[in-house]
Amino acid sequence: MTITRDNLLHAAKSLCIDFASKKDPDALMTHFSTTHQCSAYEHGLPILAPFLGRRFVGHDGIRDYFKTIASTLSFERMEFSEYIVDTEVQKVSVKGRARFTWLSSEQSWDEIFTYRRCIPCQQWSAGHELALI
Repeated sequence: MTITRDNLLHAAKSLCIDFASKKDPDALMTHFSTTHQCSAYEHGLPILAPFLGRRFVGHDGIRDYFKTIASTLSFERMEFSEYIVDTEVQKVSVKGRARFTWLSSEQSWDEIFTYRRCIPCQQWSAGHELALI
């Protein structure tokens, strides 16, 4: 199947909508391939948060990534904009913003972040790699 710009954009937007809607990790997993190796990586120092600076690999790893975020942070007013689709390398980058709260301290902050979604080159799937930069 040929991967089009619309395919890539739809896959990225669908995940962003479900994540911003606070869907549970199992619902978010439907956006990731069952036939290709998936991974998630959020850049940052591991000392700052348990989901930063480590790669979560495979379906169990991706699920753990989303569960770790949910057990550490809450968020409100999450929105995504400025989707950039690169069909040659099959990646979508998007700008996100939200108000996050660290659950244990109840400290809150506004954050702007980017998210990149990579799709395998060999065959269309609903997801492959999630990277938060």
